Amino acid sequence: MRALVVEDDKDLNRQLLTALEDAGFAVDTASDGEEGYFLGDTEPYDIVILDIGLPKMDGISVLEQWRRSDRKMPVIILTARDRWSDKVAGMDAGADDYLAKPFHMEELLARVRAQVRRASGHAKSEIECGPVRLDTKSARVTCEGLPVKLTSHEFRLLAYLMHHNGRVVSRTELVEHLYDQDFDRDSNTIEVFIGRLRKKIPGDVIQTVRGLGYRMSQGPDEA
Repeated sequence: MRALVVEDDKDLNRQLLTALEDAGFAVDTASDGEEGYFLGDTEPYDIVILDIGLPKMDGISVLEQWRRSDRKMPVIILTARDRWSDKVAGMDAGADDYLAKPFHMEELLARVRAQVRRASGHAKSEIECGPVRLDTKSARVTCEGLPVKLTSHEFRLLAYLMHHNGRVVSRTELVEHLYDQDFDRDSNTIEVFIGRLRKKIPGDVIQTVRGLGYRMSQGPDEA
C-alpha cells in the first residue's frame, strides 16, 4: 500500500513518514502544496495525509484540484485545533476524514486503515482469503491460525492483493502501489515476491491470470 504525506512541519512530516512505514506503507512526502499537488496528480496513492496550512498552495486548493481532475484516492486532512471552518471547507472540497492537531499517531493510523479498507470495499479490520487472514489493525498475517513471517515487501504485496481480493491486479499496478517514487522499480521483482509468498501460504490462494496479473482467491474450491 502506498501513502502520500503533504505536511510543511518537518518534525511532523518525519513522524508521519516513520509511522506509516512501520505500518507497512510505502511513503512519499512533500513539504509544500505545489509539490504535493503534483505527486497526487501523477502518482497512484491508496491514502493521502494532507495539511491545510501549506506554503505555495493551500491544502484546500490542492484537494479541490485533485477532485476536479477526478482523483479519487482517500484524503485525510489535518487542521488546527480551533479552526472548525477548516474542517467544513475540507469536507466540502472532497476530504474523506479530518483530524485536528495535535493528535495521537495511533488515532491517525486507525483512520488511515479505515479509509484504505473502505476504498477497497472492506468494512471489517480483518480480511480473509481462504485460510489466509490479514489483520489490518496489527499488520499481521496468519494462515490456518498460524502466524506467517513476511518481509516488508512481501507484506505490502500480499496486503494489496487481499484488499483487492477477487480482482485481477496487474504487475504494473502492484509496482506502482508497492514502492515509493524514489525506488528503482522493476516489475520482475513482483514475480520473485509472488514465488516467496507461495512458499509461505497455500500456492493456489494467489492465482496467476496469464497475461493480466494476479488474483487472490478463496482456494481450490473457488470457481
